Amino acid sequence: MKTFHHIGIPTTKQHDGESHLEDAKLFVTDPTASENNIEWLRFEEGSPLPEVLQTTAHVAYVVEDLDAALEGKPILMEPFEPMEGVRVAFILEDEAPVEFMQISS
Repeated sequence: MKTFHHIGIPTTKQHDGESHLEDAKLFVTDPTASENNIEWLRFEEGSPLPEVLQTTAHVAYVVEDLDAALEGKPILMEPFEPMEGVRVAFILEDEAPVEFMQISS
């Protein structure tokens, strides 16, 4: 089972409340601070993240078992932990990126 969490939208505009992820060369907002669960993604030149994430909106879901959710899917980004207790990965559905998030309780 998966539950909608947010939509991530690449932008070139600075937004209030951005956090900077230095290794990713990315500024990102907290989607829970948005009435419509929008996560704004502003990439710095030379970001190592896949170009499709830098240019295409993605939808994100919370899943109970990240490994099971990834089975048989074309993986865009292997699982990683952007913060303690949160494990995420990206797949491609056709040309659209989709994020799966497993959140520890």
